[in-house]
Amino acid sequence: MRHSRQAKPIAESSCFFNPKSAFRIPKSSLPLLIACALLIASASCVKLPRQAQLVGGQTAPLIAQPNITNAPLVNLNTASSEELERLPGIGRGLAARIIAYRNQYGRFRRPEHLMMVRGISDRRFRNLRALITAE
Repeated sequence: MRHSRQAKPIAESSCFFNPKSAFRIPKSSLPLLIACALLIASASCVKLPRQAQLVGGQTAPLIAQPNITNAPLVNLNTASSEELERLPGIGRGLAARIIAYRNQYGRFRRPEHLMMVRGISDRRFRNLRALITAE
């Protein structure tokens, strides 16, 4: 006669049991798991400014951003190619694309519409935002 093994009942007070995965977590380790999860969730990375490495292991001083508060804003709807090229990150080709876009689709209603021009990413736009206007 065959003996059938019966599963021993698990005491509900000693651990959590998921019958689908048969993964048991003792209740005594639950506070530790929660603390680890909170520690991981609250940890954040800090983005530090980059420093160029010089020969000999020395670091170069950080380059200060130019003071852009005194510069007049460049109007995207009236600026010439030369004016657009004076903006940081805008070369001859990108200035030509901005003017072509303006000629094809009309005036820029908001400075954010500049991102619809091919080659103007969100990052590049953020660098230009303080220097441009669309009036």
